[in-house]
Amino acid sequence: MGVVNVTPDSFSDGGLFLDARAAVGQGEKLAAEGADILDIGGESTRPGAEPVTEDEELRRVVPVVERLAQGAKARISIDTAKLEVARAAIQAGARIVNDVTAFRGAPEMASVVAASGAQCCLMHMRGEPRTMQDDPRYDDVVSDVKRFLEERLAFAVREGVPEERIWLDPGIGFGKTAGHNLELLRRLEEIVSIGRPIVVGASRKSFLGRITGRSEGERMAGTVAANVVAYERGASIFRVHDVAATSDALRVAAATVGAWTKSSDRSPSTT
Repeated sequence: MGVVNVTPDSFSDGGLFLDARAAVGQGEKLAAEGADILDIGGESTRPGAEPVTEDEELRRVVPVVERLAQGAKARISIDTAKLEVARAAIQAGARIVNDVTAFRGAPEMASVVAASGAQCCLMHMRGEPRTMQDDPRYDDVVSDVKRFLEERLAFAVREGVPEERIWLDPGIGFGKTAGHNLELLRRLEEIVSIGRPIVVGASRKSFLGRITGRSEGERMAGTVAANVVAYERGASIFRVHDVAATSDALRVAAATVGAWTKSSDRSPSTT
């Protein structure tokens, strides 16, 4: 899942693709590098981010979704917590709704997803982007996140979304310390045991910087390492900025786990 942020203030690439043509070009580049999904977002969810209006978010993302849905060889995901943005993006060609609030911000979004036939990703986040890093605490981060995701999965199913169309995301970096993030990766099998595809979004996150001492743009190797660990523990969807490097690393990991040999007539693939 390649990240396309149509925002001025995202933590890693804010402002680079605010122009629709630049965002479309970036999406096409990521698809060419191996992205199966392009995740288009028009509102930053970095720690401390301020919300944007619905009209502004629509203005940013709809033209990008529409053009990439027509031309890119990848499925389109809309990264939003707003009902009307999700509805408009689906009409423009998005087939996945990635909601960092897990339908808490707009509960009606579940029925929109259900009626449209789209897939959805429900993520765990403590609080909201402006406050989520204010002294986050858990009794047990893995158990607490698992319980939350099970509850949101049950809600979505009750609202008519077929379980097979739901993905879950433990929310690496969303209301969590570096220790919390590492514990989630270490014990990811417990989240995987819920039985739905697990999305991991560790790309260029600050906890990688704390470990390596690298700035956002220098965290590709750390991102690759985190995703290979997540793959080994059962994750199947990887939300990243650096698609080519991550794709190569996951292919090698998949080949190793699957005992791929030189006689194989095609490269292994991952979701």
